Amino acid sequence: MTTVPDEGLAGTGAGGRRRPRARFTVVLGILWLVVPLVLFLLDHSVLLAGNPAQVIALAASGLIGVVLLVRDRSAPNPRPRKARPVLRALGRVAGVLVTVVVLGALVWLRPFGATPEAVAAMSGSADVRVMDAPAHIVIAPTSGTPTRGLIFQPGARVDPRAYVPMLSEVSRQGVIVFVVKQPFGIGFLATTAPHAFIDRHPEVTSWTIAGHSLGGVVAAGFAHDHPGVVRGLVLWASYPVDSLADRTDLTVASVSGTSDGFTTPADIAASRPLLPGDTAYTAVAGAVHSYFGDYGDQPGDGTPTVSRAEAQPQIVAATVALLDGL
Repeated sequence: MTTVPDEGLAGTGAGGRRRPRARFTVVLGILWLVVPLVLFLLDHSVLLAGNPAQVIALAASGLIGVVLLVRDRSAPNPRPRKARPVLRALGRVAGVLVTVVVLGALVWLRPFGATPEAVAAMSGSADVRVMDAPAHIVIAPTSGTPTRGLIFQPGARVDPRAYVPMLSEVSRQGVIVFVVKQPFGIGFLATTAPHAFIDRHPEVTSWTIAGHSLGGVVAAGFAHDHPGVVRGLVLWASYPVDSLADRTDLTVASVSGTSDGFTTPADIAASRPLLPGDTAYTAVAGAVHSYFGDYGDQPGDGTPTVSRAEAQPQIVAATVALLDGL
């Protein structure tokens, strides 16, 4: 009697066991599907409030997982062929490397979410209105037409909303503020963002660019590459990479914390030769890196010896002083 092979065992070996290749594809598919899904569920409120690039990347990664799983389920049982162990091994190594790099990057890029108080500040107030857009946040006085503008680059992986409380205080002094929503929360992916604000607001006659931490590096880079475009530069717990020492057309303020665990006092001192000689330095005694935004504590930061409520008005005052001096 002739036995007809069971089609339901496609993709299995003897005894109904799944082929190693099929098991490998399933594991990869599950990882590509589950990791982005978990990340989105954990951080969905922050991700949806930021630049859409990260949500799109998570969705694309999840789609890859679905494709891998569907492809495994629908793949017919292949005809016997000569084994190619070297090619199969190389393919698996490449698949593992890509999976580790991409999914590992998505895990590392998890943002530091704004505090509830910072999120509440997005509603604005009687004298400051806050407007939310996919690629930026606008903070503007409710009265008058500001002629001074501040473009702010957030720190790496920090929720842009975390800076709204302090920058609202700056805006109350008659300044329109633009907070950049950087793709994946990385300033180097938004180096050209200031152009859009400058081009769309001809009523602003005096522009200042500012940034926190990595965002300050990007802000300083923009000032370096575009002489005459911005008149002021404010560095919050940051310093430039390229020298601005000979820039007589640029007014600079450096605001730092003496207990900062990332941008240390030694870093600020070492960067002095890169800044103009008349740079205004403000060292907030006892302040740490995370005090320059409202996103809670940051692992690896220093130990503060002053409260956030005491430190932040000093940061705001130093920023307003530069703007008033332009």
